Amino acid sequence: MAKGGRRVGWVTGGGSGIGEAGAEALAADGWAVVVSGRRKDALDQVVAKITKAGGEAEAMALDVSNAADVEKVAEQIVASHGRIDLLVNSAGINVPKRRWADMELEGWNRLVEINLNGVLYCMKAVLPTMRQQKDGCIINVSSWAGRHVSKMPGPAYTTTKHAVLALTHSFNMDECVNGLRACCLSPGEVATPILKLRPVVPSDEEQAKMLQPEDLGRTIAFVASLPPRVCINEILISPTWNRGFIQTPASRD
Repeated sequence: MAKGGRRVGWVTGGGSGIGEAGAEALAADGWAVVVSGRRKDALDQVVAKITKAGGEAEAMALDVSNAADVEKVAEQIVASHGRIDLLVNSAGINVPKRRWADMELEGWNRLVEINLNGVLYCMKAVLPTMRQQKDGCIINVSSWAGRHVSKMPGPAYTTTKHAVLALTHSFNMDECVNGLRACCLSPGEVATPILKLRPVVPSDEEQAKMLQPEDLGRTIAFVASLPPRVCINEILISPTWNRGFIQTPASRD
């Protein structure tokens, strides 16, 4: 336990969307939460919301694609709290130019740096502490695109999210003997700010039928609440109104 008896959770991509909702749900369950992301102002707003509600949170700005900075933040968390019980890898991006006809290497490289390398850097950074504790949980936010290939997300996003799924399972294969466990959380469409980067932005009506950030926040808190003997290897979750099944015109864009 952390100083004060709280479990300690580190959430990347914590300034908005799934990461923000996960941090809020964890704090409501009594976790001490550290939120990281590139925008300090957004992180501070999340921390203010959590503390106003009676939770414990702090912000540590970070670009997860910088391995050295990831290590520094992990060290700061351990120095401040004494341990890390949970890592939620929620940082992720996509780009508008995402088809073979217009994709750019710069965009591809940036997605790999954040969506894949960033996940690995954070997992590697918490591993020594979790091994020493003989306890620790990691939740890697992948995507429906990490299980099902479709045109809309684009090749770079789809490839990185498939890789996150493989990375999660490989972690469990090696680290289960150390009492560690990882879950690959793969949501279908979620109404988050990343939708604004789509070539065709879904309408408000369409977004209302999607998963909402709080749905994923509750899911993250559920996985994190289970005893150390339980490993939820993978969760595939989607809106009931699944546009990938229904194939509306917008879902093919």
